[in-house]
Amino acid sequence: QVQLVESGGGLVQAGGSLRLTCAASGRTFSTYHMGWFRQAPGKEREFVAAISWRGRTTDYADYVKGRFTISRDNAKNTLYLQMNSLKPEDTAVYYCNTVDRWPSLPSDYWGQGTQVTVSS
Repeated sequence: QVQLVESGGGLVQAGGSLRLTCAASGRTFSTYHMGWFRQAPGKEREFVAAISWRGRTTDYADYVKGRFTISRDNAKNTLYLQMNSLKPEDTAVYYCNTVDRWPSLPSDYWGQGTQVTVSS
C-alpha cells in the first residue's frame, strides 16, 4: 500500500489559488493511477480529478474543469493539484488516493487530508 500525506491547504479568498501536494512513500507510486477527492462538511466525499500512472491522461469532475489541474512527478513520488479561481463551494478537506478503477473509484485507504477554506 502506498502511504500518502497531503499538504498545501489553507484559507484563501474567492478567486484565489492554492497548490496541493501529496507525498507518497514506496517504490510503487509510479504504477498507480492517482486521484484527488474532497469532502465538504455534511456531504459525502466526492471525486475531483484523476491522472493516469504515466501522467498522460487526466479526468476532472465538471465542477472543477477549467479551474483545477492535476499533475504528478513520479521521480519525486509526488502528486499535485493546482487550484485556480477558487469558489466558496470548493471549501472541503482534500484527499489524495490511488484510483482502483479509472477514473474515480478510490482505494479504501485514506490519509488525513488537507483543509481548504475559500472565503467569499
